[in-house]
Amino acid sequence: MSQSTATAPRGVAPASHTMEPAQDLAAYLKTYAKDHPDVAALWCFGIGFIIGWKLKPW
Repeated sequence: MSQSTATAPRGVAPASHTMEPAQDLAAYLKTYAKDHPDVAALWCFGIGFIIGWKLKPW
């Protein structure tokens, strides 16, 4: 028996799906922030605090 449709090998994405890790990560973070706004706010505060502390002008 021959198979009429060609399939990609295991572990290889089909040609119709392009990988876009930056967009996928952004979409995941937006979804996570909507589901857990308190955790997202604390992470933003913490990251901003560390960056502000390291970039202080004096």
